[in-house]
Amino acid sequence: MSDRADRIIAEAARLFAKRGFGATTIDDIGAAVGISGPAIYWHFSGKQALLAAMLTDISGRLLIEGKTGVANASTPDEALLRLVAGQVTFALREPDLIVVHGRDLHHLEAAQAQRVRALQRQYIDVWTGVLAATHPNVARNRLGAGVRAVIGLVNSTPNLGRVDRASLESMLSDMALAALAAIR
Repeated sequence: MSDRADRIIAEAARLFAKRGFGATTIDDIGAAVGISGPAIYWHFSGKQALLAAMLTDISGRLLIEGKTGVANASTPDEALLRLVAGQVTFALREPDLIVVHGRDLHHLEAAQAQRVRALQRQYIDVWTGVLAATHPNVARNRLGAGVRAVIGLVNSTPNLGRVDRASLESMLSDMALAALAAIR
C-alpha cells in the first residue's frame, strides 16, 4: 500500500472508532487526511472497501508477525512470549482498530468478512500450535478457547482508561501469560 493509503486507513480507523462507520463520511476521512473526499476513490472504491482493507490488513499483519515470531523462537516458551508481546504491542498501538473490528465488522460484505475471519482463525491456530507444545495433554479446542480469551483480555485496552503505557504493557503481558499457564 502507498503511504497515502496507509494514512487514509489510519485516519479512517480513528474516525470510525470515535464516531462509528455509519456516521463517518468519505468527506470526513478526506478532511482528516488533508485531501478531498473524492480523492479517496483513487485508493479505495468506497468506504466499505476501505473498511475491508483496514481489517484485512491488520489481520494479515498479526498473522505474519505471529508466524515470524514463532519461527524465530528457539523454544515453545519463547514463541509464546513473542506471541504475547506482539499482541500486547498491537493492542497498545492500535486501539482504534480493536474498536472498529468489534463494532463494524458486520458492515463488510460476506466474502470480505470471511476473509478477515479466515486470517484471524489462522492467527489463533498459530497460538494454539504453540500452546499444544507447552500443554501437550490439553484438548486443542480448549487451547483455542484459552487463546481467544487471552486475546480478548489483551484487546480490552481501549476500555482501560488512562493508565501509563509501560505499566500497562507489563501488566497485560503478565496477565496473559498467567492466563495461558492456567489452561488445563
